[in-house]
Amino acid sequence: MKTRREFIKVSTVGAGVAALGLHALDLKGMSLFDKESADPASDEDLTPYSTYCEVCFWKCAGWTYVDKKGKIRKIIGNKKDTHSQGRLCPRGTGGLGMYEDEDRLKTPLIREENANGKQYFREASWDEALDLVAKKMDALRKEHGPECLALFSHGTGGGLFSHLVKAFGSENISAPSFAQCRGPREVGFTATFGEGVSSPERTDIRDAKCLVLIGSHLGENMHNGQIQEMSAAIENGATIITVDPRFSTAASHSKYWLPIKPATDMALLLAWINVIIEEDLYDKDYVKKYTYGFDELKAHAKNKTPEWAYGITTIEPDIIRRTAREMAAASPSVIVHPGRHTTWYGDDTQRTRAIAILNALLGSWGRRGGFYNPEKVHIPSFPHPPYPKPTRTWRDAYPEGKYKLVTEVLSTGICDATIPNPDLACHIRGWIVYGTNLMASLPDQKKTLDAIHNLDFLVVVDTMPMDITGYADVILPETTYLERYDPLRSSPHREPSIALRMPAVDPKNDTKPGWWITKQLAERLNLGDYFKWETMEDLLEWQLKQIGSSLEEMKKIGVKSFPREYDDLYQLQNLPDYEFNTNTGKIELYSTELAAEGFDPMPNYTAHPEPPEGYYRLNYGRAPMHTFSRTANNPNLTDLMSENNVWVNPKVAALWEIKNGQEVWLKNQDGVISSFPITVRVTERIRWDSVYMVHGFGQTNKKLTRAYGHGASDSELVTKVTLDPIMGGTGMRGNFVTFLKEKPITTKMEDKA
Repeated sequence: MKTRREFIKVSTVGAGVAALGLHALDLKGMSLFDKESADPASDEDLTPYSTYCEVCFWKCAGWTYVDKKGKIRKIIGNKKDTHSQGRLCPRGTGGLGMYEDEDRLKTPLIREENANGKQYFREASWDEALDLVAKKMDALRKEHGPECLALFSHGTGGGLFSHLVKAFGSENISAPSFAQCRGPREVGFTATFGEGVSSPERTDIRDAKCLVLIGSHLGENMHNGQIQEMSAAIENGATIITVDPRFSTAASHSKYWLPIKPATDMALLLAWINVIIEEDLYDKDYVKKYTYGFDELKAHAKNKTPEWAYGITTIEPDIIRRTAREMAAASPSVIVHPGRHTTWYGDDTQRTRAIAILNALLGSWGRRGGFYNPEKVHIPSFPHPPYPKPTRTWRDAYPEGKYKLVTEVLSTGICDATIPNPDLACHIRGWIVYGTNLMASLPDQKKTLDAIHNLDFLVVVDTMPMDITGYADVILPETTYLERYDPLRSSPHREPSIALRMPAVDPKNDTKPGWWITKQLAERLNLGDYFKWETMEDLLEWQLKQIGSSLEEMKKIGVKSFPREYDDLYQLQNLPDYEFNTNTGKIELYSTELAAEGFDPMPNYTAHPEPPEGYYRLNYGRAPMHTFSRTANNPNLTDLMSENNVWVNPKVAALWEIKNGQEVWLKNQDGVISSFPITVRVTERIRWDSVYMVHGFGQTNKKLTRAYGHGASDSELVTKVTLDPIMGGTGMRGNFVTFLKEKPITTKMEDKA
């Protein structure tokens, strides 16, 4: 069926370059980090430029070394950086591949339609492209109101686009990382402790005596600082307990591996709570002084015994008790890790609430070896007029009062508010998408496409021709992070610090930095008063002077740390009369906030759907050398991993007569078939009722020459989404797949072509 906005394959041209070799550093046997380059060039012949990585959200600070011919020779960590401790992971050292990728977007592109109705992209000048975007935005503002514009963003440059959209008059600004990743834990922990976990997470792993990982794949998701701290904790004799249906890298370094039946984690958490209370293993002084609702919790967990949980989780009662006792023995230097990607089954806020409660019983919040109190440097905003006050938001798409506990804009809420609805006075009509491939980052691609086809215009700002660019009306090619200035990095950590990103080389092709794009659009929209600075260097210089530094200083040191304002790194050790930001001023084991909104004040186990006969639960995860689909075409990182495979238990493989290395297509419960085949890995490391694959592969854009057709896309197969009723998170682990051993007659990619 023809739609008003056809998918267009973006054309690119350019010559390839050789990828740098990466050499792994054996970090306590985990083999995850790079050694410094064995490059024969002397550092005396190279010029260092301060940067911080943009390959993942950890944003480790480093140095980009450039030779006298202007060629980048290596990227290494900044030894002053608390995020990286001077070491970059494979992604960070491979970041050069983003700059050298010949498949990059090279010039602005505008959607056109020929006399036969065929849509295509044509090259345009920056003036023409920006004039068109400004014209579309201005028309939307006049006809429907500025609130009908929305921004999806991911990455550092998104802050400047947020500033532009707020100046325009809209607060419909969303990062998919909330509703699709970390949102449930933030809402769950806030309902318990009055504040969230932050990013990077406030976990004091280096001083922990026991670390519990529930579906948190440290060692594969490559959260740099946590990996290094976990290594130190292991060296110091910490007990690692990993709960995962798959024998992950973390499981291989654990004292206990609990191969839990998927979708039953809540039962295990409640059984641990039962053991810790019934055996008097909880921190009695801490619980008495700081918590609210202990008696209610004790009664609630009374019947949630290990024997009860065994019939649900398949974890033996003795193992449940032994692991609970290990946690208690380490208290308060124990962390039940809250995880990062926490949108699983639709009851995720309550599941992360159970994790928060368990940490509270063990006395770990605000204590050394548990959860520390992060602090950040507050960077002043350059003076500008007040933002206009919007009269409508994405919330108008929902009944009044729904998702009241959500503190960020839901990306799925933007989609819902974009699809015309008789109950909506005005649906969202324009999207700006910055640095995020919505076709892979949002679940339910059919719904995302429905929203896209109802837009008046769609602008995509990116460095690569990802899936979402094929639906754009205008594509604006941004420089990579190695070619531009960006806002200062100021992330919460043990000590507040800032990091500078500056260009190490001139931009390739006809690409522009995000700060320049936003400033140019602001001037065309008569919003120049919000961007009074001339260049990004001027803005940075002004901000740095306000906090006692300068651009000259930061170019030399890259990272600058500041003293903490208060001695409250472990606030419950140093501030004994601490009051929590909850209704009771206490850690709420019984949540008064949830109760007031009509939700269960304490978490309950609910059984989730089982796979149909012949189907297996689809589990997905990360690889240490890739960040989602964002690096799938990176020439440096595809050398390390060019495609994913599907893990299949030997019993299942024998049942289906599937061999190791065989290619299969995956078909989900709704009849959706993967566009491409995926290679089978037969392994005991996965339960018989599940399969596992790494996210981000199976790219369908042929212009991603290294990524196209390599492996299968889990995003295609996630068609069933279970919404969290408390905060709208999109539970994506309720999908099931079966195997097709013969090539299907038609695949999604062939339909698209």
